Amino acid sequence: MMFLGCTPQDKQPHQIVRPVKVVRIGDEAAAGVMSFAGEVRARYETTLAFRVSGKMIDRLVEVGDRVHKGQRLARLDSNDYQLGRDALNAQLKSARAEQDFARDDLTRYRELLNERVISPAEFDRHDTAYITARERVAVLHAQLNQATNQLQYTDLLADRDGVVTALEAEIGEVVTAGQPIVKLARLDEKEIHIDIPEQRVAEIELHQKVRVTLWASGDKQIQARIREIAAAADPASRTYRVKATVLEGQDEVRLGKTATVWIPVTTSPRLAVPLSAVFTPQNEPERPRVWLVNEEASTVRSVPVQLGESLDGEHIVVAGVRSGQLVVSAGVQRLAEGQAVRLPEQVAGSKEDRP
Repeated sequence: MMFLGCTPQDKQPHQIVRPVKVVRIGDEAAAGVMSFAGEVRARYETTLAFRVSGKMIDRLVEVGDRVHKGQRLARLDSNDYQLGRDALNAQLKSARAEQDFARDDLTRYRELLNERVISPAEFDRHDTAYITARERVAVLHAQLNQATNQLQYTDLLADRDGVVTALEAEIGEVVTAGQPIVKLARLDEKEIHIDIPEQRVAEIELHQKVRVTLWASGDKQIQARIREIAAAADPASRTYRVKATVLEGQDEVRLGKTATVWIPVTTSPRLAVPLSAVFTPQNEPERPRVWLVNEEASTVRSVPVQLGESLDGEHIVVAGVRSGQLVVSAGVQRLAEGQAVRLPEQVAGSKEDRP
């Protein structure tokens, strides 16, 4: 009965020779790419504020508006500053009149001094009065210029061409000098901000050329360059902020868009296999495997692997195999342990050529 239990049907799966496609591990492992999601931002983004305090009575822009250098963005109530300038202007006119009188008076007393009608001390007293009047004019002139500047500061002007990205105050608010009012971003230079895990930051180089794809633009690639790598990790996320400057397609790369930065790996090669070579047994769904080919016996056996990151060309980094081994790259679901396989002619020929 035990002899009859070992029937030809039980050996049939090992007797079937299946043709397979294979790939040698390590052939495509040297060129890898890391991908990180990020956001499009302006390299230069300025927070604009009034240089004087007051009540905001007008705001002329909204978020998303494009503005030009010198364009008015918001305005404060300028009545008090106007009155202050008018008062100083009146004081300056009075001081200039006193200066003119003191200058003419000093000229007369100089003539009297030359005729020895008055004493030198009397002349010095009038000379001092003229100097005092002259310096008072200078002080008031400076104060008038300052008041004029403060009156001009009640208008918030754009300091460059750009787009409004945020508004920090509303009409009717009483704002202080330096309080943020409008955020303005330049559009002539954009970049992608990404966060890199600390174990990967050493693989990135400053000024390295990278590729960028936008979620809204499909697979279209845009050239960029790594401009900045943070010197220290973020204390909360333990990641390093990396900024990539966009080199082309400025009009297409709009602020706030979701982008993916593809960074070529320039470190030592890693072992990779095609995604089609990896399979998961039904009884062990959490342990991915690949079929290794015994080139001498033309049979296969499965080995567990640890999966890493995905690479270009539908490959994935794996651990648990060695460089140079042969793995099945297609039809993995139809094989069994010890299955006899027929290798492609070029692989079989290379096996026969080896000593």
